[in-house]
Amino acid sequence: MKALVTGGAGFIGANLCKYLIENNFQVSCLDDFLKGNSANIKDLKLEFIKGSVSDEALIKSLIGKKFDCIFHEAAITDTTILDKSLMLKVNVDGFKNILNLASTDKSQVVYASSAAVYGDGKVPMKESQELNPLNIYGVSKLKMDELAMPFARETGVKIAGLRYFNVYGPREDFKGSATSMIRQLANQMISGSRPRIFKYGQQERDFIYVKDVVLANIKAFESGKSCVVNVGTGKKVSFNRVIEILNEVLGTKLQAEYFDNPYGFYQNYTQADAALAQKLIGFKARFSVEEGIKDYISQIKK
Repeated sequence: MKALVTGGAGFIGANLCKYLIENNFQVSCLDDFLKGNSANIKDLKLEFIKGSVSDEALIKSLIGKKFDCIFHEAAITDTTILDKSLMLKVNVDGFKNILNLASTDKSQVVYASSAAVYGDGKVPMKESQELNPLNIYGVSKLKMDELAMPFARETGVKIAGLRYFNVYGPREDFKGSATSMIRQLANQMISGSRPRIFKYGQQERDFIYVKDVVLANIKAFESGKSCVVNVGTGKKVSFNRVIEILNEVLGTKLQAEYFDNPYGFYQNYTQADAALAQKLIGFKARFSVEEGIKDYISQIKK
């Protein structure tokens, strides 16, 4: 089987490349290293293609490679970026290029959407509820979802969109301030500092371990269905609880330091309704946040 992973040197993309290679896929990785990190793929046996999904000529040059599946992870994911034209060029126009490649070569597509499409909507968040993204990143992901299903119907290309909730895990360390809250808090606590969170730590997230996100991509591919589904655990955990878990795992007793939230577009709560993903693609998260942190902590300490 042949797979193209766009954004393959990024956090989720690199974990996906690793899994695919270990399971006998012939993998091509596309990345421009603007957000990805070469260290994430240096130990992986794959074909590397340097460039951006927004480069239409480059994507057209891949026609004829006949990938069985294109796992489309490439995107600008920093929610603090306010450059609308840049966000839409990379995330939306880049997605259009991928869809055209898939249509020409009859490749299946599994792509990264986001819980950001729900904005500060009611929880648990269902795929059928009103969508109200709070920033241009969320808008770009919504536009991708709006493109996907009509394109699937018109062309017959199988397309699955995965609305990722709050992903954490190995190979995210290069992201700096954009790493998961779990990674940021763990780094602070391992260094002996009090963990800093927005007042008063009652914000809740559906934290999903990257190993489960990889599984969701594989399940979506294997299902052969065209759909857009949530990828989360179905459970929400407060920032205060994350600190409690980290204290338990690290053997520390560090108290939170609270500060004002400077962002007006902040999602205070996320929680996936996980029923549709289980029904359509057979995906159910395996790791609770407690189990995920325990599995992840040794890598963080390195």
